[in-house]
Amino acid sequence: MRIEATGLVKRYKMHTALIIDALTIEPGERFGLVGNNGAGKTTFLRLLLDLIEATEGHVCIDAEVVAQGTVWKKRTGSYLDEGFLIDYLTPEEYFAFIGKVYGLAVEQLEERLARYRPLFNEEVLGQNKYIGDLSQGNMKKVGIVAALMAEPGLLIFDEPFANLDPSTQIRLKNLLLELGEKGETTLIISSHDLSHITEVCRRIAVLEDGKIVQDIETSEETLKELQAYFAVEEENP
Repeated sequence: MRIEATGLVKRYKMHTALIIDALTIEPGERFGLVGNNGAGKTTFLRLLLDLIEATEGHVCIDAEVVAQGTVWKKRTGSYLDEGFLIDYLTPEEYFAFIGKVYGLAVEQLEERLARYRPLFNEEVLGQNKYIGDLSQGNMKKVGIVAALMAEPGLLIFDEPFANLDPSTQIRLKNLLLELGEKGETTLIISSHDLSHITEVCRRIAVLEDGKIVQDIETSEETLKELQAYFAVEEENP
């Protein structure tokens, strides 16, 4: 799925949170957003998912303005935070609900849960707990798997590796790399952790004060450049 942002601005009273003149993400691309807290990463993702209204400009997914259509929603999977979950359901009940939303038969739901079960580390299913009673890391696992179950054409994650144990981080990275290699899913990830995002994404955009200040292909050399850039930013906040 193709993403186009044009003249995109988001202001909160006197504060401008995001200004993107033009940005295109091609179908099947693995695109990463990096930046310090408050740089505008989550704001961009929320605009992309039509969760907040742009002050100016618009975002299109497959030539459809997100604020004016719904076709793109059927092919999009996302997880930004715990607000995407229904905390008074058990994980099993939540997955059954998500399966119905995407029109999955019971057999399909079970097959996909089995595929992603290694992410759970035996800590999520069969625990007789509500989602709201899970740890932050396990809630995140539920949200990530729910987004993956739809086998979407567009997959969006905000800080997907935060609060996950190291073994789950590795499993998730491998899963996203495998998904990306197929070239059937456009993947957009935000993170402040360079090592994770550069391993998964082939293209990185750096946000600073709501603006894209770098847009580069990933390599060992560009990773060094990014590390040096953020080192300077820490020294000169």
